[in-house]
Amino acid sequence: MSLQILLIEDNEQNRYLLSFLLQSRGHTVTHAIDGPAGLACARAATPDVILLDIQLPTMHGYDVAQALRRIDTLHRTPIVAVTSYAMPGDRERALAAGCDGYIEKPIDPDTFAGEVEQLARIPPRQGASA
Repeated sequence: MSLQILLIEDNEQNRYLLSFLLQSRGHTVTHAIDGPAGLACARAATPDVILLDIQLPTMHGYDVAQALRRIDTLHRTPIVAVTSYAMPGDRERALAAGCDGYIEKPIDPDTFAGEVEQLARIPPRQGASA
């Protein structure tokens, strides 16, 4: 199953690597380099899954996740934090902000695309409209 993936990531090297890994599995990846651009892309494209860096310029990733959850067409869209925030409580904070999954950086190139594919199939969030 080919996925439409929105990658919100400000680091060019990370964008390249993550996109390469996902595109090599047949997925289409759209990029945004910050929160406002990511929100605009999400509204326009309605992706199958959103990969969200937490440490972004201009708008923090937690705020981006909350804003994405307020977009009616994205209630059922999985949002996955892909972040170097890996201290105790960071995963829970990402989930509380609206993310459905969490992948720590540095990612494992051998398993990353499979993790994303699996997280793209998670059930809709509680309270999401049908």
